[in-house]
Amino acid sequence: MNNIGVHDVDVVVIGAGQAGLSSAYHLRRAGFEPERDFVVLDHAPGPGGAWQFRWPSLTFGKVHGMHALPGMELTGADPGQPSSEVVAAYFDRYEHAFDLRVRRPVDVRAVREGTDGRLLVETSAGTWAARALINATGTWDRPFWPRYPGQDTFRGRQLHTAQYAGPEEFAGLRVVVVGGGASGTQHLMELAPLATATTWVTRRPPVFREGPFTEEVGRAAVALVEERVRQGLPPRSVVSVTGLPLSDAVRRAIADGVLDRQPMFERIVPDGVVWADGRQVDADVILWATGFRAAVDHLAPLRLREPGGGIRVEGTRAVADPRIQLVGYGPSASTVGANRAGRAAVRDIRRLLAHEPAAVA
Repeated sequence: MNNIGVHDVDVVVIGAGQAGLSSAYHLRRAGFEPERDFVVLDHAPGPGGAWQFRWPSLTFGKVHGMHALPGMELTGADPGQPSSEVVAAYFDRYEHAFDLRVRRPVDVRAVREGTDGRLLVETSAGTWAARALINATGTWDRPFWPRYPGQDTFRGRQLHTAQYAGPEEFAGLRVVVVGGGASGTQHLMELAPLATATTWVTRRPPVFREGPFTEEVGRAAVALVEERVRQGLPPRSVVSVTGLPLSDAVRRAIADGVLDRQPMFERIVPDGVVWADGRQVDADVILWATGFRAAVDHLAPLRLREPGGGIRVEGTRAVADPRIQLVGYGPSASTVGANRAGRAAVRDIRRLLAHEPAAVA
């Protein structure tokens, strides 16, 4: 203890999703002891990261590219079981198997400059003074809601993917789904059999990917996202770069007219949406499947953001402050990317704490 109520540790890990657990695993492998040398803080009520909040109809069989955590395979999962249950149970087993001692629920309120080169991590459960920080907070807590003229006049319901609980609540309703990502297409395919009408609206024409997602395709996509974070621009998701997989279900939805994309409307009116040419679609619900932004507001006191709006990162290391590692940010936001990034972050932290120069990623 450096003063009353402040706990000294080498490393604080914020978040216990894929990125945080991968990082904690690699810390243990490197000889760091939980609670003595590092602590994992998670704001969620239980294990599972953001997965625990996904809608029940998103079964494990519908999940694209869920990669196992390092050191423990995910085997025997029922593809018909909700992914929220499968992943929560798997993460729970993982935390216990490697004795990661995740503290939850703990809300991290701010990270500030401390004394003696330490970072002060202020939370709902006290303050930690750390020599290094792994930020693994993901994006789920920051759903992105675009703004359009007339949005506040809409008499129906507006909700975001983060609030979606399944298709049943939209039975008999006219639904406008906004967004060209995986969530938007999944929502539409679930809603169409129950809703009176669905309309799909996106800012850009969707790009469907033919053929398998090869390692070469993945590397090329990650490289594009990496370039953005190197420039200090807000990261785009890897999925936004790779396009949408053209599965049999997607092909059927296109043939049936469910995935009939319309350009973005110009404004919202009390009973629907209107395009620039005057065409109107009446709606009871607008479902914003418009993605998420990085949940990094707690880092604001450190002034890491660049003029472009993002945090400049080399590998996982914040260029403006080498004590900060961002795992699950930008190119490491995929599940396999988070695993590799956790290992890279711990390697950097070992160099930092040994006062060695950090390697350029």
